[in-house]
Amino acid sequence: MCGRFVQMSSGAVLARLLGLREEAVCTPHYNIAPTQELLAVRKLPGSPGRDLVSLRWGLVPPWAKELSFGARTINARAETAATKPSFRSAMRSRRCLIPASGYYEWRKEGSRKQPFLIHPAVGKDPFVFAGLWESWQAASTPPIETCTILTCAANSDLAGIHHRMPVILPREAFGPWLGETCEKQPDIAKLLVPCPVDRVAFHPVSTLVNNAKNDVPECLDAVR
Repeated sequence: MCGRFVQMSSGAVLARLLGLREEAVCTPHYNIAPTQELLAVRKLPGSPGRDLVSLRWGLVPPWAKELSFGARTINARAETAATKPSFRSAMRSRRCLIPASGYYEWRKEGSRKQPFLIHPAVGKDPFVFAGLWESWQAASTPPIETCTILTCAANSDLAGIHHRMPVILPREAFGPWLGETCEKQPDIAKLLVPCPVDRVAFHPVSTLVNNAKNDVPECLDAVR
């Protein structure tokens, strides 16, 4: 799964990587937690290009009665997202890209859980997760746009930390995932696979990341 992650790329890096029309001013975040705002990229019908937007983490489908629904939908299993009621509509037509400088995962070690930062290997671009988004609205209030991160089985290097990982898309998959090509749904499913082991690296970090209030660079530091 993916329950915490990092977004600290500059606007220039995101514009280059994600093919954005202009550079945005991006505030770095080192410990994004569920229900918080994150940056994502989507392509709306009729839009001349891709847009960088802010979405609330935890997808809330339009039929949900409460915004709190999103607390249990921060991740969607790639194997079942196309059929699950919470995700199937977004899977068809509301897919997005979620850039990440890394994410955290916890490995059980005896009676404790050791957090790890999983990040791009040296020389590799930031991760880009496959995401879904939705718009939810309560009576007489503005709509709230929310999202989820798709997960798949972990690759062989990461399976020793956790059996699941986010779907990390290669650059050539960005267009098909956003629906910019004529790819059909069965072809889209082929994108939802573990990324190659040479794209990722990881190291243990302190339990500072356990508290979502700690949104500081020290969350990234390696520990012994």
